[in-house]
Amino acid sequence: MDRETLGQRIRALRIRQGVSQAQLAFPELSDSYISLIESDKRVPAPSVVDLLAVKLNCSATYLVSGVSEDVVDELRVTLDYAEIALRNGAAAEARARFAEVLANADAVALPEMLHQARWGHALALEAAGELEEVIAGLRALTEEASAEADLDHWARVHVALSRCLRERGDISAGVQAAEEALRHLIATGADSTDAAVHLGAALLAAFIERGDLVRARQLAGQLVERAERIGSARARTVAYWEAANVAQIRGEYEEGVGLAERALMLAGDGEDPRDLNRLRVVYAGLLLRARPDQAVQARELLDRVSGEINAGSAGEIDVARCLTELARAETALGRPAEAVRLAEDALELLGDAPRRVTAGALTVLGEACVRLGHRDRAVEVLTRAATCLEDMESSREAAQAWFDLAEVLAETGTREPRMAAYRRALTCVGV
Repeated sequence: MDRETLGQRIRALRIRQGVSQAQLAFPELSDSYISLIESDKRVPAPSVVDLLAVKLNCSATYLVSGVSEDVVDELRVTLDYAEIALRNGAAAEARARFAEVLANADAVALPEMLHQARWGHALALEAAGELEEVIAGLRALTEEASAEADLDHWARVHVALSRCLRERGDISAGVQAAEEALRHLIATGADSTDAAVHLGAALLAAFIERGDLVRARQLAGQLVERAERIGSARARTVAYWEAANVAQIRGEYEEGVGLAERALMLAGDGEDPRDLNRLRVVYAGLLLRARPDQAVQARELLDRVSGEINAGSAGEIDVARCLTELARAETALGRPAEAVRLAEDALELLGDAPRRVTAGALTVLGEACVRLGHRDRAVEVLTRAATCLEDMESSREAAQAWFDLAEVLAETGTREPRMAAYRRALTCVGV
């Protein structure tokens, strides 16, 4: 059904109230201008819409959209409830409430509210691990978003798309999404902005997962330099965080600890709790690798994070990452049986989808099984980890997983499988 135009609504309200064009216009406007508006030959400025709404005893929202204030209030309450549910970790409830707004016919006439619902719905889908559906939704949002209209939101949508593509295992597609968006910002002269740093961080994460450490290290240095030039705490936090990830992948754990500590010091009260806890998990993982003697402190931090993310809006992937690092801490503290339990909990959350975090949980589980003397199971899970990483283009990490498997096989005395694992490791690094 076609909706009335703004001009038609103004005319209908004026006639219903027995007011002439001249009376409606006086004293701020002319009656000829009112006539042009009512015939849709002029689009009034927002200030004029506000003025006419006061004179016609209605809301500006109703004049623009044709949606009554009662319906707008109802939709706004539903959106607020959905946002609260998302923050509190009730992803299914949030998804249902956002979908309720999207299904409302009146929402079509409320573009800002509709956009908020679509973005929230995408975040709820991601939190629930529905990657296929969220990627489709994010692709649609990237086509509609405008860097000129809202640079920060435009960047957030592209960062989310790159992140979800990587989580699904499409690392090259994740690289492409972030790279094209960053290229657009540079071409439009918006490279010295927080948005550019966030997109650069997304691209850096994709390079890391693809095993492209040369480009990752170059970009990490550029990101830190750009963030320090911009000067905002948020930009510097993101840059130091991703530089810490690069240091971890390169095995430069002590440097990574320092970078993560700088990021945590800058992370303020306004930081997204989900991002802050992700950073804490990265920091704890670096502590476990750089300073094994601080495994107790790392586990205590992870325990706190675990309590927060289970009560917050974290998705299954964030929870699984935290459980995996907790398992690593338990192994370091000489409790491999507890590590097995935690790693298995992480894998149960993740399901069968081939994800990088799944490979990480399998690797930690394999190490715990070795410590327990369960070598057959260690071989099985490490083989799954290596195969998963290979399938996801994570060549460097796949090579390390095959090498770790070969070392386990060496202890069992099985020569041919061991040599096959070494050959797979070499193939992954192009030898």
